[in-house]
Amino acid sequence: MRKTDLEAFKTRLTALRARLVGDMNAMADSALNRSGKESSGDLSSVPIHMADLGSDAYDQEFTISRIENDEELRDVVEGALERIDAGTYGTCVECGAKIPKARLSAIPYTPHCIKCAEQQEG
Repeated sequence: MRKTDLEAFKTRLTALRARLVGDMNAMADSALNRSGKESSGDLSSVPIHMADLGSDAYDQEFTISRIENDEELRDVVEGALERIDAGTYGTCVECGAKIPKARLSAIPYTPHCIKCAEQQEG
């Protein structure tokens, strides 16, 4: 792979990692009720109605789930950045085949060629 292509992928991956980290921090603040209540003047985190308790619990669980998913994606993105630095980016970690540039353009953090990805999913 050409050096200019690697730099372009590295730039995209670095931006994606930064966005994920920012999103995770914002969601963590939301899940911990640090934001929203203070700005509205409501310093109490205790809901008034029982339905509010359920809604708050659901929102918190949903947010935590999204944070976990973003953490997993961040780890995959960091792995791709490490492969760029190691000179192995664009090579399938399973079979060693070259990953097509079109696939990397669509999913720049993928560690697998299409064949190995299909095998893992099936």
